[in-house]
Amino acid sequence: MLTVFESILPIFAIVMLGFALRKSNFVPADHWRVVEELCFWIFFPTLLAETLIKADLATIALGPYVFTLLAMLATMAVLTLLTWPFLDRFWRTKRGQFSTIFQTTTRWHGFIALAIVLKLYGGDGAALIAVAIAVMVPTLQVSNIFVLATFSSNARPPIGQILKTVLKNPLIWGVSIGLLVNLTGTVVWEPVMTMVDLLGRSALAMSLLALGAGLSLKAALRPSKELLVGLVGKLLLTPVVMAFWAVWFGVSGLSLSVLLVCASVPTAMNGYLLAKKMGGDADLYAATSTVQTVVSFFSIPLILWLGKSYFGAL
Repeated sequence: MLTVFESILPIFAIVMLGFALRKSNFVPADHWRVVEELCFWIFFPTLLAETLIKADLATIALGPYVFTLLAMLATMAVLTLLTWPFLDRFWRTKRGQFSTIFQTTTRWHGFIALAIVLKLYGGDGAALIAVAIAVMVPTLQVSNIFVLATFSSNARPPIGQILKTVLKNPLIWGVSIGLLVNLTGTVVWEPVMTMVDLLGRSALAMSLLALGAGLSLKAALRPSKELLVGLVGKLLLTPVVMAFWAVWFGVSGLSLSVLLVCASVPTAMNGYLLAKKMGGDADLYAATSTVQTVVSFFSIPLILWLGKSYFGAL
């Protein structure tokens, strides 16, 4: 457990550096928007494409791995939705707050997951993360938009708009291009691969700095019952559900380790803008994502240690 903790310490140190740079105004808050856009549209999709182009997909048992991901997503969505009657009746949770609970419970931060997996398991693990992104990003995008629309007073977006949002996601394009090149055996010109490699190297550090800059200490100091639901649902229940389905489908070793990382990382920050635009509780989202990020620094090593000790993870 201590080894894992020491391995992910540099990752969270970079996150905290980003927070310090923004808080001290060394890099003003409005400048971080440019960094986030570069990471989202160029650096991270390029890294995913390169990872899949170089991956040996023949060594991955994709069937059980993908089934585990889909079963976990479906289970967490259903379990979270089942809490709504209780939260509404006994806690007087508002509809906008619940849509944020759903987002912060089901979304995951792929940037952190990839950084941890690359540090612990190298390129083979990174290929598995890329596959997870291909499965989870479009599924979560659609489900979260539908839940936000259902629990918002705003007009529901048409199906075409939802599909357009999913198809415009650059992460999907990065994964798709990487898979296409890999599966067709296309040989990419070496100067192009060198450029892709240089861009990809910028992804992790820049994205982790941007994540830290987006943390909201002020929001996190206003805890609520709804924040606790998102915290427990994402960092405790999701890994348990993932481990259950992994054992059910016979997933072990490296694949199980990567699945546990996917389940254990905090929620993605991009859900904040979605909450703001579609009638969710954006302040609650900022508070929950901040607390999750801090707590996950301690919970991720514990979960990986439990996975290695009792479930056959690496």
